[in-house]
Amino acid sequence: MSRDTWVVAGAVMTIVLLAGVYTINGVGMNMSALDMTRMAGPIGEPMAMGGSHPWTFGYALLVFLMWWVMMIAMMTPSAAPTLLLYTALKRHGSDRTSATKLSLIFLAGYLLIWGGFSLLATGAHWGTEKLGLVDGPMMALASRPAAGVVLIAAGLFQFSALKTACLKQCSSPADFLTRYRRTGSRGALLMGMHHGAYCFGCCWALMALLFVGGIMNLYWIVGLALYVLAEKIVPKPRFFSRLTGAFLISWGLLCIFTSV
Repeated sequence: MSRDTWVVAGAVMTIVLLAGVYTINGVGMNMSALDMTRMAGPIGEPMAMGGSHPWTFGYALLVFLMWWVMMIAMMTPSAAPTLLLYTALKRHGSDRTSATKLSLIFLAGYLLIWGGFSLLATGAHWGTEKLGLVDGPMMALASRPAAGVVLIAAGLFQFSALKTACLKQCSSPADFLTRYRRTGSRGALLMGMHHGAYCFGCCWALMALLFVGGIMNLYWIVGLALYVLAEKIVPKPRFFSRLTGAFLISWGLLCIFTSV
């Protein structure tokens, strides 16, 4: 690999590592992700604990940062194939002297989109907690039927046309970079945001599953991150996605009917 590719790959690994350490330590939260993972009970049956934290502006900012840093840790690896190919193309094109800079700008644009998702997730987090649907300390849905509904909704989305269209772009880095090619720093930022938008459209329902298992449950965080990466690199992503959808729907129905 070229020097630029090594630098970008190193930057990606550093960002993921730092975001992972931040997430595991639960900076600013009442407990670390390790503590929450150890104490998490069965889906829809969180352990009885103290009351919810009051939603001040400062706490809302901490929750937003928790979501965004967690998304950075989870989603950056899945963007790596496109990012590294982008770096290689820039290295052999007219922008070869600024390939590293443009690649990092591309990554920044990608992560900005997940910052937007994190803002929406923070709002959903606040709303569901106020409605009593989420157990505050454990940050997980407080009932099996509610968890079942989210699982079924995520499963159905796996069969949708939007999922198929976005997954096609996410799993074909060469096609994406050819179709949406732009030059310069502004172009790199827009391309990164464009790729992030496709990734958001592909994965937002899967990220909602964090409400099922617990937003800071490391098993769910790592499992979803690995699944998102696998969904983009397997030979038949559409079949893989729909197989997962069928599993999620079955699991959701099980949660609902076993709670009756």
